[in-house]
Amino acid sequence: AAMWGLSSIAGLTVKDASVVKEDGTALSYEEIALSSLHQMNQHQIIASDSHLSFESPPPTAVQFAEVEVDTRTGEIKPTRLLMVVDPGRVMNPMTAAGQVEGGMAQALGFAHCEESYYDERGNMINSNLDEYHTYHANEMPEMDVIFVQTDEPTGPFGAKSISEIAIDGVGPALVSAVHNATGKWIRHLPLTPERVWRALNQ
Repeated sequence: AAMWGLSSIAGLTVKDASVVKEDGTALSYEEIALSSLHQMNQHQIIASDSHLSFESPPPTAVQFAEVEVDTRTGEIKPTRLLMVVDPGRVMNPMTAAGQVEGGMAQALGFAHCEESYYDERGNMINSNLDEYHTYHANEMPEMDVIFVQTDEPTGPFGAKSISEIAIDGVGPALVSAVHNATGKWIRHLPLTPERVWRALNQ
């Protein structure tokens, strides 16, 4: 309305990605956005929407891991992670895969190398990146994500969540892979070299 010098939006309608006056004159969303940002003191155009579902069916997934184990030192090296996920309908495959890969990366640290130590007063004593090891980008194993899409009638556009399911399976998968390689079950995470070495030498 302001671009046309109008004081009210009365008589304006929205059609075909444009705002239209009663006389048929139209401004496209693109024209309005450019004018708002560059000619009208950087006014922001903001819209919001929400979806409330009273049913929340969980996603399901299965996690696989391949590891190499150095039986002399107890060091393990994850070489591949694969997660197969049923998130309902995937609307943005690249973003959805990134969510799963990010969750696997976070879980890999929890399961393999991130361990906190505390003194008698409850203060963390390895609160620096020299002593608290996290995975670097160049240390990541190969990661693959496969989506098995189903249609969820209660979700928007047939979708379910992905959310944090990617964190759940990496630890058990690593433990199973180490057991497959060594015959030893290790039931405490993370799988640090010392913990694996002790299990191998019991």
